[in-house]
Amino acid sequence: MGNKERAKERREKRRQEISLLRTIPYSDHQRWWNSETVAVVTGSNRGIGFEIVKQIAGHGVTVILASRNPSAGIEAAKSLQELGLSVVFRQLDVLDTSSIQHFAEWIKQNYGGIDILVNNAGVNFNLGSENSAEFAHLVVNTNYYGTKNVIEVMIPLMRPSPLGARIVNVSSRLGRVNGRRNRLGDVALREQLSDIGTLSEEIIDRTLSTFLRQVEDGSWASSGWPQVFTDYALSKLGVNCYTRLMAKVLSDRPEGEKIYVNCFCPGWVKTAMTGWAGNITPEEAADTGVWLSLLSDGMPTGKFFAERREINF
Repeated sequence: MGNKERAKERREKRRQEISLLRTIPYSDHQRWWNSETVAVVTGSNRGIGFEIVKQIAGHGVTVILASRNPSAGIEAAKSLQELGLSVVFRQLDVLDTSSIQHFAEWIKQNYGGIDILVNNAGVNFNLGSENSAEFAHLVVNTNYYGTKNVIEVMIPLMRPSPLGARIVNVSSRLGRVNGRRNRLGDVALREQLSDIGTLSEEIIDRTLSTFLRQVEDGSWASSGWPQVFTDYALSKLGVNCYTRLMAKVLSDRPEGEKIYVNCFCPGWVKTAMTGWAGNITPEEAADTGVWLSLLSDGMPTGKFFAERREINF
């Protein structure tokens, strides 16, 4: 058996294990949520986000389906409401700070706060296209700054509870700081981003602004950045680092006011964002995000997951 066959066999075995995990009812754990529990899922009118909404709502949670496109969002929410799920649409453009602020004000007026925030809104890599300054800015601004800006505005609305509120960020293995493939060539920068003791928002922002500046002047390719889907990888590296940082910042909160922050890689998914070229379904891809949203026993924070397993940043 060759390497490809063995890898395929391992993937299939792991898929079977995940399928088994997904059959375990959440009621076997401590069920801390009810119909008054409120979750927000950004960028969720289709694909992974839509599946996350569907699955969380399927467990009896009220879910706000947030989408930049109103018509697509309304249609997506309607399709889930017809299944008897408690899903409400609200427009949200993560690139627009005023949209984020208006969204937060609407949440406060209508629900008082939220218990779960899943940051799914994002732009994928540009299949078959060279890295351009315009697209690099769009990817980084959406995936990293959009996620960060939503978190900053929503944190004051995260409701106190004995088991804590949850923030789950959809990320990617392509953004791993210390991955064996596609990692940063700058060892000193890699060490800076890996050291949670000294990691700061300023370091993360500076890394991404340096990359964008070098895309603009054409020097990025020789500067030690990841060579595969570079703009997307850097945006998700930012998400991963920010996840760890926020988990640390929020870790000092007293019991009852805890906010747990984690991220996960959904894998190579068959969606419009990948040109339908993935090898797993949106339903499978959503599972880890839903699991992190509803987990009650031994809730982690500042961790990176794939297929319900912790992986290295």
